[in-house]
Amino acid sequence: MNSYFGDVWLVRLLLQRGLAALFLIAFISALNQFKALLGEQGLLPVPRFVDPSRRWDAPSIFNWHYSDRLLEVVAWIGILLSLAALSGLAEAGSFWLCAGTWLILWLLYLSIVNVGQTFYAFGWESMLLEAGFFAAFTGPAHSEANLIPVLILRWMLFRTEVGAGLIKLRHDQCWRDFTCLFYHYETQPLPNPLSWYFHRIPKILHRFAVLFSHFVQIIVPFGLFAPQPVSSIAGSLTIFHQLWLNVSGNYSWLNWLTVVLGFAAYSDATLKLVLPLTIPQVVPNASFVVGVLYGLAVAVVLLSIRPVLNLFSKHQLMNYSYNRFHLINTYGAFGSVTKKRYEIIIECTDEPAITPSTRWQEYEFKAKPGDPNRMPPQVAPYHLRLDWLMWFLPFSVLVGNKRIQVPGYEIWFLRLVQRLLQGDKPTIKLLKRSPLQDRRPTFVRALFYLYRYTTPQEKRASGAWWTRSLIDIYLPAVSLNQLRDI
Repeated sequence: MNSYFGDVWLVRLLLQRGLAALFLIAFISALNQFKALLGEQGLLPVPRFVDPSRRWDAPSIFNWHYSDRLLEVVAWIGILLSLAALSGLAEAGSFWLCAGTWLILWLLYLSIVNVGQTFYAFGWESMLLEAGFFAAFTGPAHSEANLIPVLILRWMLFRTEVGAGLIKLRHDQCWRDFTCLFYHYETQPLPNPLSWYFHRIPKILHRFAVLFSHFVQIIVPFGLFAPQPVSSIAGSLTIFHQLWLNVSGNYSWLNWLTVVLGFAAYSDATLKLVLPLTIPQVVPNASFVVGVLYGLAVAVVLLSIRPVLNLFSKHQLMNYSYNRFHLINTYGAFGSVTKKRYEIIIECTDEPAITPSTRWQEYEFKAKPGDPNRMPPQVAPYHLRLDWLMWFLPFSVLVGNKRIQVPGYEIWFLRLVQRLLQGDKPTIKLLKRSPLQDRRPTFVRALFYLYRYTTPQEKRASGAWWTRSLIDIYLPAVSLNQLRDI
């Protein structure tokens, strides 16, 4: 088998280090954001969510007990173990030390994701869990690198790419007529500093980029299981495509994780062309370990049946987990592309009464568009969960002729407004700027805007990145008394 796929000691090294770096970012994100979003006083408090009678439906340490202190402990353990894996310390010992480190990382992050509700309902959470679990079986540095876990991660890459390609073709006409990129860079969740420039690329190049995307995501993945160097070429095309996405927007660690999985397509012989590292003498794996790996391969085949059937389904699911452990999932992103960008802008005032002359001031989020003159920041692979959820809010709004209809407000959004009225410091830390600083507002409201990128002429004249027009009021002005019981 090695003559077909090549040796994978260096491949294993890159997979382990790359996944460790992403787990580190994920746990740092949890440490910084989880309590304000989901803690005891969070927007969707975990203690209100967990149900002891259903604790095995979504396994989590927090099903037995949740406290903000315990969350901090879990996050810090995750950070320290991620650093151990990133430094190579976890791979310096026995197979069981290596496996135990990765399985604890998986278990701790599984505990967070399974109580994370809508703030953790992103496909890359399951992707990280799946990849981290199978990384547990890659083995320590001094052992022979077995192909089985590497091929399992390669299979994960195949499902990720093909799932994303098929969901695009099935869900939105603009992917079929090659026009989606006319809109995507402007309407994507969190644009970065280069997104404006990507949006201004000639439309013929946008069409070509869509065609290239279809080629890489639907055709190229079948080369992942071909002999070398075909597999390495397929992996290189996938990585190039993902790097293109990384420099054109903020997608948390979605694309970086796919880049890491792309390393599974290589062989050591290929990697040595750019990484002239010396491979040490290794010892064969114990027969028991080999038996575990073959058992793992059988389990993966069985668990893959439903995801494979989903790929052929007319009603293909996107980013769906078929089991409570988030293993062998189905993936796919951006099946549909919005054609216009709507933003909800939250404003406040500290005046005692609302009058026509009331001065309203905006809250500024860390990454989502707000001030038209502010350059979109680069935040990925860090994940700003509140900013992402704010991007989703306008999708349910019905936009008419300069009027909107709001079918209902998300409970987490109303609690966000409540916390702002309370001057809650953990919540305000999720934002870039509070206009009143340490003063509490008396009223908060939310406005509904249409945003578009400035033209090159407008940008040269004003320096602004966006231009916006007010459509309607999303949430009328409310006081703390009106939101006390939510």
